[in-house]
Amino acid sequence: MRILVTGSAGFIGFHLVNKLLTNGHDVVGIDSINDYYDVQLKLGRLQASGIATDNIVYNEEIKSSAYDNYVFYKMKLEDDDAIEKIFARFQFEVVINLAAQAGVRYSVENPKAYISSNVLGFVNILECCKQWNVKHLLYASSSSVYGMSKEEIFSTKQNVDHPVSVYAASKRSNELMAHVYSNIYNLPTTGLRFFTVYGPWGRPDMALFLFTKAILNGEEIKVYNNGDMLRDFTYIDDIVEGIARIVDAEPPVKEQNIADKTFDPSSSYAPYKVYNIGNSQPVKLLDFIELIEQETGRQAHKKFLPIQPGDVYKTYADVSPLINQFNYKPSTHLHKGVRRFVNWYRDFYKV
Repeated sequence: MRILVTGSAGFIGFHLVNKLLTNGHDVVGIDSINDYYDVQLKLGRLQASGIATDNIVYNEEIKSSAYDNYVFYKMKLEDDDAIEKIFARFQFEVVINLAAQAGVRYSVENPKAYISSNVLGFVNILECCKQWNVKHLLYASSSSVYGMSKEEIFSTKQNVDHPVSVYAASKRSNELMAHVYSNIYNLPTTGLRFFTVYGPWGRPDMALFLFTKAILNGEEIKVYNNGDMLRDFTYIDDIVEGIARIVDAEPPVKEQNIADKTFDPSSSYAPYKVYNIGNSQPVKLLDFIELIEQETGRQAHKKFLPIQPGDVYKTYADVSPLINQFNYKPSTHLHKGVRRFVNWYRDFYKV
């Protein structure tokens, strides 16, 4: 199929593009390559996919030297004219929207960046999918949408209308707007709530990257909520495997009454669906740090701090719908995933 992947220089986008190319799809990748984190890391990902980065020009095509079926454009989702032209040219069958302004804590200080990219940019994608009759739109949501939930396990059947950060609110707005377009325009949409993704080529603002870098440099690490936090760490290969299984599966239409006690907000009488993608095995933050210490062979210098605004105590994904519908279950043990990341980090940064 002809597939558009937005955010293709991002962590998940880079790995997903390679998976789709290996599976034989024709892929167009777009990314703004903004400086929210190290641009050289984003360029390194592109280079690993055969994209020459020495002279990237905005909105000009670069063909991959590693894959005949991959081209890349530097482009912003907010640039509606450029987005419309790329849709008109390629007539995509599937669109996977991973581009977004990331980061829960950063959203507390810079909310407008999230509205521009995550809300306005997403509306541009929806409009183009509608206009060019895209068969399936998949988009990145987040475990952050569960916000104030006190449930032991996060299920897509739960109410998620109480986010605690602008980032979470922007992701919840994506789910709501997707449902509108599914309902009015019969656009098949699938939202994917990712749970703490980690692995090689990961983001520098995520815990594994931050901790590994600091521990190897003999620097102090910040441990929020005094270490009393749990995260459902999910290895990147398991994430992209889940996405790849859903790509050509149109969301099921489910007749249900919103007043019914069994009402499932993750489904609809429109072609709309939301899934969790996680490991379903929450890990204590201090145990996670201990694993990094083992793999680096270094002791962490911990600075214990209160929980940060916008953070949540625990994430724990119920992925039973993915198991039941796609026979999907993450299989990468945390020990192995952390080891792969540390090995990649040492190799990429020569430490």
